[in-house]
Amino acid sequence: MRGADRLFVWFQHALPHHRLSRLTLAATRVRTPWFRNLLIRGFLALFSVDMSDAAEADPYRYGSFNEFFTRALKSGARPIAAGTADIACPVDGRVSECGSLEGESLLQAKGRHYSVTELLAGQEWAARFSGGSFATIYLAPFNYHRIHMPARGRLLDTVYVPGRLFSVNEATARRVPRLFARNERVLTLFEGDFGQFAVVLVGALNVGSMATVWAGDITPAARRAIARIPAPDTLLDKGAELGRFNMGSTVIVLFEPGRARWRSALAAGTSVRVGECLGELS
Repeated sequence: MRGADRLFVWFQHALPHHRLSRLTLAATRVRTPWFRNLLIRGFLALFSVDMSDAAEADPYRYGSFNEFFTRALKSGARPIAAGTADIACPVDGRVSECGSLEGESLLQAKGRHYSVTELLAGQEWAARFSGGSFATIYLAPFNYHRIHMPARGRLLDTVYVPGRLFSVNEATARRVPRLFARNERVLTLFEGDFGQFAVVLVGALNVGSMATVWAGDITPAARRAIARIPAPDTLLDKGAELGRFNMGSTVIVLFEPGRARWRSALAAGTSVRVGECLGELS
């Protein structure tokens, strides 16, 4: 298995990441019925997808593969943690790592770390999260792919950061140094009732695009350079939709020092769903 992991990571280095992602973007938005249904049928053959909680349970009634992939859920399918101080899980997925930052350092995988300054591309507000708390959650292809607010907050900043598009699965996280600080990503910063917090959308291999509810599709970007994305005044409640991945990836949530206390059962490998309580803020 280790040899296969090494080969998979080596193969990724040789791939034209952005060309593949643009091809994925184009293919998943084709609305021609036979092609759309071919993609959906193939995906369902590869992955066990639970459609029972989808607003539209029939996968072949979506207008494109992308609409199927980013499908909405039935009302009430994901109850949101109700306590004022509760941290609501922003996505369906599996916890890769969580805990406290050691100064600027976040744990990526056993034996691998990266800095919050690298992750946040040197933004002036990066330093406020040094010594804070983080949770990294991986979304598998079969997961629900909309991203929701972990707490109530007013948008302060949105930044596009260019980068590679390595896979973000466990094998790659173990073997690619500074993976989340190297991949393309979208940084969002909010002011909440318990201080500031950040939600980072990390792109990955075959992620056709990343979008927010206030800016629409941010990737693929016409120009791959760090850019601040203009946005209207935006206040989102806890549990409200923040954005979506058009194919799977990873979300990283950051809180300032002394603000977040993760629940004791939360650890690497824990399966989580949108809205469930991850911990408490103070």
